[in-house]
Amino acid sequence: MAKSASFGILHLGVAFGVSYALTGDLAIAGAITFVEPAVNTVVHYFHDRHWPRLEAWWQQGHAGLRLKARPSAT
Repeated sequence: MAKSASFGILHLGVAFGVSYALTGDLAIAGAITFVEPAVNTVVHYFHDRHWPRLEAWWQQGHAGLRLKARPSAT
């Protein structure tokens, strides 16, 4: 738990530093620092929810995404 908390704090620091470096604005950097993890949490929820279906599809040979080899130019 301590490792996760430490990483969370580190993540916020990095997000703030990068946001501030790119924008030069404390308010925008602060907003990005807290909005990005909130959005990431929602994305993570849906990723976890659909992971079993994606994993099953992958194990079945990724049906539907097989690309045909292009004829060689030689």
